[in-house]
Formats: sequence, structure tokens, C-alpha cells
Amino acid sequence: MTLPAAPPGEEASRAELRRMKALATGLLVAAAIVFIFARIQEEDAAGWGYLRAAAEAAMVGAIADWFAVTALFRHPFGLPIPHTAIIKKRKDQIGESLGAFVRDNFLTREVLNEQLAEADLGRRVGGWLAQPTNARAVGEQSAAVVRGVTEVLRDQTVQTGLEDLLQNQVRAIPVTPFVGKAIDVAVEGEYHQMLLETTLNGVERFLEDNHESLRTKLYEESPRWVPEQIDDVVFDKISEILSRFLGEIASDPQHPLRDHLDARTRELSERLKSSPELIARGEELKAELLNHPEVRSWSESLWTRIKAGLLEASEDPDSELRQRIEQALTDAGRSLESDAELRATVDHWVTDATGYIAEQFRGEVSGLIASTVQRWDPEETADRLELQVGRDLQFIRINGTIVGGLAGLVIYSLSELLL
Repeated sequence: MTLPAAPPGEEASRAELRRMKALATGLLVAAAIVFIFARIQEEDAAGWGYLRAAAEAAMVGAIADWFAVTALFRHPFGLPIPHTAIIKKRKDQIGESLGAFVRDNFLTREVLNEQLAEADLGRRVGGWLAQPTNARAVGEQSAAVVRGVTEVLRDQTVQTGLEDLLQNQVRAIPVTPFVGKAIDVAVEGEYHQMLLETTLNGVERFLEDNHESLRTKLYEESPRWVPEQIDDVVFDKISEILSRFLGEIASDPQHPLRDHLDARTRELSERLKSSPELIARGEELKAELLNHPEVRSWSESLWTRIKAGLLEASEDPDSELRQRIEQALTDAGRSLESDAELRATVDHWVTDATGYIAEQFRGEVSGLIASTVQRWDPEETADRLELQVGRDLQFIRINGTIVGGLAGLVIYSLSELLL
């Protein structure tokens, strides 16, 4: 298995690595030249011995450190020398050690709790969400999630489940007791009196609008031998009495008819809640309604309409759905900013959840790191690691050359002074 794609700037890193290698090798070559020159001159002047000793030790240090650095990634000169090409040979063990290191030093409840406590996530998230532009961005992502979920779900499965849910919920609720309770609420709020007043006004307007039609109907139904003048008197009298009666009911809150309506309404409510016959009849009507073709057609197409509405609302930035999501996110952010108790609750929940997840899955994360490294190609792994740390390792070679040269100079100087 090859490693993931190379990160941006790899070519620049390789160029820098080559430059550092050339510098370290150049120091080795320079030390060799100085050694040869000093060795030749040493025969004529003993003072050159100091420079020769320094250059000789510098070469030894440079070669030793070159060998050490090279042995990490490959065999020096391609020779299978023991304990070289360490990264290639021990790649799998390195992966296991890396996974264990991450597991034991990062994925622990104590470490995560400490980091999360310092992060003050509740305040940061609240301040971020309180900005309308950020809430809008999260709203866009939420809308994308809504679109993704609705498009992925199988329509037939969701439709069947939704239809069954609605059918079961409706069948589980007795109709007549529910209607009886609704009537009780209406009576308590005197909504039935409002309905009565609306009905009275409607009847009065109906009589006014159809005055001539009703008079004509009376003429047609009246015996032929009755004079029209008498029909007019009778009709006008009936109209007057009926209009006055309707007006009295409408204007008098304590009219006996209203009390009668109250009593009859309450009586109906009790019968709907307790009468076995009415309850049974209500269930029969409910079953007939649920099995009606029009109702079944409506319920079968319910998910299609819901889905279309969700998709349309999620795609429209100015839709009520998007506006409500953004407003809810902004309000939540402001609440987190201003409510210390809410922030503490959110921080505690995040800390507990993160700690639980870390404890439950730390082994899986460690195994994932180890197994991923095991699948990497050894050559490419060594190359990538050298690219990451090789530049710094070249300083070991440079320092080895300089330190070796100084050490050689000191040792030679001491030997000259003491011997």
C-alpha cells in the first residue's frame, strides 16, 4: 500500500534536504582536503600537526555521523550491514509504538479533560455562533445534511413507515372521548357561545338576503283561497318575531337559550366520553375514514410532499426553514455567551462525551495507526520520513564534523603538552 498523496510543498522540502546533504558532505570533503594539505606540510613544520589532527578527527566525526544518519533510512553504500535500514526493517514495530504512544499519552480522559477545560469550548462556540455570518454558514451545512438525508432515504420505505405510524397513532386514540374533551375545552373558553353568535348572525343575514325569496315561497305554499294581503301580514309578522328573537339571544349573555345550549353541550360531551354505543360508533366511523380511498391516497403521498417541501426549503436561503435554523443557532450562541450555567453544562457534557469516546475507542485508534503504517510501502515510508526529518538530521553530520575537529585538536594539543 502506498502512502497518501504527497503534501503541498514536497518539492521545496526535497530541494532543501538536498542542499543540507550537500553542505554536510562539503564539510567532509573540506576536512579531507585540509587533512591532506596539513599532512604534507607537517613534515616541514610541526605546527601543521594541530591542523592535521583537527581535520582527521573532523573526518572521523563526519563519516561516523553520516553512517548513523544513513543507517536509519537505508543500507550505507547498499551493503546489508547489520542494524542498518532501521526504519524499513522495523516499520511495523514503529507503527505499533506510535499507536501505543498516541493511545497512552493523548487519548486519556485526564489529558482530554485538561485540554477541554483550558479551551473553554462553550464560550468559544457561543461567540462564534452568535455571529450571523457563522450561523448562516452552519445553517447552509445543516440544510445540506437535510438534503443528503432525504435524498439517500428510500422513498417507499419511508412512505410505508410514515403511513403505518400515522395509522397506528390515529387508531390508538379513541375518537369520541377525544371529541368530548375538545368540547369541554370549548365550553370552558365559551367558544360554543361564540359559535352560537356567529350562527345567529349568519341566520339573520340569510333572512335579510333571501327576504323576497322566502315571501315568494310562502305565496306558493299558502292555500289559494287565502288573500295575498293576509300572506304579507303573516310573513312580515313571522319575520319580525324571528328577527327580534334572534336579536334577543345575540344581545343577552344570560338568555335562557344560551343556558340550554350549555347544558346540552355538556351533556353531549359526557355522552361522547362514556357512552359505549357512541364510542363504538365513533371507532366505526374512524375505521371507515382511514380506509377511504381518498384518505389512503393522501397518506400514501404524504412523504412525497414532505420530501419536496424539505428539499425546496433547504435549497432556498430565504426559506422559513433556513431562517429558523439560522435564528435558532444565533440564539443558542448568544445564550452560551451570556449564561454561565448553560456554558458549564455544555462544557461538562462535551468533556464527559469526549472522555467516554476516548476510553471506548482508544484501542481502535491505536490499532488503526499501527495497521495503517503496516500497510505502507517500506521504501516510500523511509523516503517520506527522511523528507520530514532529514534536514534536521544533516545538522548532526555538520555538528559531528565540527565537534570532531575540535575534539581532535584538543586531544592532539594535550598529547603535545603532556608527552
